[in-house]
Amino acid sequence: MEWLEVSIEAHKGTDALSELLEGMGVSGLVIEDGNDFERFMDENRQYWDYVDEELSRKMQGRSLVKFYLSADEEGEAQLAGLTGELEPRGYSPAVRRVRDEDWENNRKQYYNPMQVGNKLLIVPEWEEAPDAEGRSVLRLNPGLIFGTGSHPTTRMCLERLENYAPTAESVLDLGCGSGILSIAALCLGAKMAVGCDIDDKAPDTAMENAALNGVTSDTYTVYAGDIINDAALRVKIGLRKYDLVLANIVSDVIIALVKDAAKWVKPDGKFICSGIIDGREDEVRAAVESAGFEMLDHGHVEDWHCYMAQLRKG
Repeated sequence: MEWLEVSIEAHKGTDALSELLEGMGVSGLVIEDGNDFERFMDENRQYWDYVDEELSRKMQGRSLVKFYLSADEEGEAQLAGLTGELEPRGYSPAVRRVRDEDWENNRKQYYNPMQVGNKLLIVPEWEEAPDAEGRSVLRLNPGLIFGTGSHPTTRMCLERLENYAPTAESVLDLGCGSGILSIAALCLGAKMAVGCDIDDKAPDTAMENAALNGVTSDTYTVYAGDIINDAALRVKIGLRKYDLVLANIVSDVIIALVKDAAKWVKPDGKFICSGIIDGREDEVRAAVESAGFEMLDHGHVEDWHCYMAQLRKG
């Protein structure tokens, strides 16, 4: 079925425009509020690495209200009547025709197969995998939780994983989100992985992505909870030591968790942390070193930093 997608710039605010449209009998409004998008990003920074950069640019400072009318004579007549009332109020509707199948295709246009480092090829679920050229293929459904691996924080982690995951017996992914890092580690050869995230949707999301790669609950476990304040969860996480501990979160959480990371990583294991914005790198480095780690590597791409460390010997 075809529809008329009507988009209106909400230059006086989405609330005012929505109220106006509802008063005209329009229902099924879709709000795209740039301010809400930025606020969501601020409150969910652990997912920054899963947002397409082009989408971020399009949403910045722009708010729209959308609604849909049937693409027939009745819909065209309703649109003409609405336009006649909206234009004198300073609103100019933009209209395009869409089909039912366009909903899915519009989402998919942002995601394409992507090489990361020397060993990984990230492929959206719906794409045919191109010639992997010897790379390990990691399949993801970005729609589950924002996820492409395109953000520098994730890329830096993935690039460092490729040298250590193939021989890792165990991996701990703190703030796992969609599971991209821990699932990548398993695809690269790690024997088992544990993920943890404060978002209660993370276990389902990560396990769905894991299933796309043939990973089962035999080798992958994901918990939801506050690892900093939940004592029972900390006990579960601490039942073993890990070859790799990953924390692609934000600086404050890395600082709060790094002493635990030192307890959970094996003496010859590695701690990789990212999500560190310019201006916080020295503070995070000091916390990591204070917890007993020595720095092995410091990555810096755009405004972001990534550290890889190992427990000091002796």
